[in-house]
Amino acid sequence: MNAIRAKLTLYWPESPLQALQQGLKRALLPLIGLLMFLFVWHVGAQNINTSLGQFPGPVQVVEQARNLIAEHQRERTKEVAFYERQEKRNANKLAADPHAEVKIRPYTGKPTFFDQIGTSLVTVLAGFVMASLIAIPLGILVGLNGDLYAAANPLIQLFKPVSPLAWLPLVTMLVSALYVSDDPLFAKSFITSLVTVSLCCLWPTLINTAVGVSGISKDLQNVSQVLRLPWLTHVVKIVLPASVPMVFTGLRLSLGIAWMVLIAAEMLAQNPGLGKFVWDEFQNGSSNSLGRIMVAVLVIGLIGFLLDRIMLLLQRTLSWDKSATLR
Repeated sequence: MNAIRAKLTLYWPESPLQALQQGLKRALLPLIGLLMFLFVWHVGAQNINTSLGQFPGPVQVVEQARNLIAEHQRERTKEVAFYERQEKRNANKLAADPHAEVKIRPYTGKPTFFDQIGTSLVTVLAGFVMASLIAIPLGILVGLNGDLYAAANPLIQLFKPVSPLAWLPLVTMLVSALYVSDDPLFAKSFITSLVTVSLCCLWPTLINTAVGVSGISKDLQNVSQVLRLPWLTHVVKIVLPASVPMVFTGLRLSLGIAWMVLIAAEMLAQNPGLGKFVWDEFQNGSSNSLGRIMVAVLVIGLIGFLLDRIMLLLQRTLSWDKSATLR
């Protein structure tokens, strides 16, 4: 009987009841934590009065979220009506004169909360890609060359802790001086935010790539030497595959930093994203401003969480090291 029980334990380590209990525990504990947070928030908000009125609780935040959704829907309705009027006017014009020149003017209404979310996502992803294209090749070079690592390390340690608030004035002046065009493809505020994000988020990827490359096993290096692989082939076939886990760790950290830096950069650069939304609501000073800012705070946190999960799933999919967890 003990032998049979041991075999059952080997092939079926958990009974159905135990598996159900574990599943319920994993589902209920986060729910309990969320409910406790909402309760403390609700009670605490009732006892906090500010110059703009009472601090918003969960109910007020939900109400403002609905208002933001309604504003977005109204703005989209206006946009559709705007283009319909143009199409009707152009159709009448062409009916009167088939050779008449018609134009479609772009809609220039106020960006909604969801439009600003889209702007922030585009900005952060552009800055993150730009930083990665710089950090990964540089990290490979630094990791392969000990002398280069010794020369670059002081600069990395010097610039790594610099706040985006310190970079932003310098970046703003450089962009204003160098990005001069009568018909710019991108707004200066977008370029300023993008460059600031890139400067602040490239360091984790650079450092982790360099550490991953320098930590490649001697056996792999010996194989490369025995086969007399060219330098570029050595990097592509040996260095990159072996250092992928560390590179993804750096990318994940960089993306989190990029999202945090972006909000501050948008506030000061006035790039029309979530940072500008928060700043405008703060400057507005209406009775609904705190609730709308709290909606933005929760959305910022949710988007940051989703970006981290996406990067982690990419790591588990593309990397040979499957030890990365979703926790």
